[in-house]
Amino acid sequence: MRPLVRNSLAATALLFVCAVPPTTLPVFAAGARQAPQDQALLQADRALVQAIGKADKAAAGKLLDTNFTWTDAQGKTQSKAQVLQALPISTLGDESGLDVKEHTYGQVGAVTVGSAKLFVLRVWVKRPAGWRALVYHEVKLSDQPPTAAGTGVVDCENPCKTLPYKPRNEAERGVVASWQALETGVTAHDADAWAPHIADEFIMLSSNNDRPLSKADRMATLNKQKLAGVGSAPAPLVSAKMFDFPGTVVMTGEHQPHHGKPVHVTRVWIKHDGQWVMAISFQTAIQAAAAKT
Repeated sequence: MRPLVRNSLAATALLFVCAVPPTTLPVFAAGARQAPQDQALLQADRALVQAIGKADKAAAGKLLDTNFTWTDAQGKTQSKAQVLQALPISTLGDESGLDVKEHTYGQVGAVTVGSAKLFVLRVWVKRPAGWRALVYHEVKLSDQPPTAAGTGVVDCENPCKTLPYKPRNEAERGVVASWQALETGVTAHDADAWAPHIADEFIMLSSNNDRPLSKADRMATLNKQKLAGVGSAPAPLVSAKMFDFPGTVVMTGEHQPHHGKPVHVTRVWIKHDGQWVMAISFQTAIQAAAAKT
């Protein structure tokens, strides 16, 4: 499946305070749509972690999708070819003793694992030859919570009304429509308008936030911002790629906040009861890039 790529002027979703302890990763929370664990996926994931730990390029390469990318905790993103030249070192080592969370959406699987302030998302896709890693995305949470003042921006053109790419098919048009509606809800501090576009198991982690964010946490933040009357228009999108699978779309891209460094984001969208909803959002600031002031 060929990715969609487009470019424009700006970018990243807002980053908010939540009430979840920083050592907790509330992925696929109570009430979420759960499926039996996919043992083949978990075996492939463990094999990749072991290959990375041993710097075994041959073993790792067999488990990487053609479109694979690795984003480290500093926001540096590398392609499959670049990764196989010199395997990066995982921030979590061999992950021994850590709680690995797995959830499968048809032909897409998501594996999350974390310790203290460090978290990793691995997105897997089912190919004819088996599970292959599409995304490896690290996030190191901030030591400080984000400012409660919001962005100070009240108008949302991109991504609420326009985007720097055109969707290729019905699935991507559905994802774009859902995303623009939820970002419009963010701009208006309208939790009720935002919530229908978010999966019950939603999880967001960002290097600009000090802890994970669940759906309930995010709604609470929107309600607080509404009472405070702060400006919080989401940051515009700069570029994106979409990978389509039946009932699931994986989206990667870059955003430029209204203030600060650009951010690399991985999102997983799923179709539930005819509605495209966001299930996962991992966001890592690109530390080597200049900050917007």
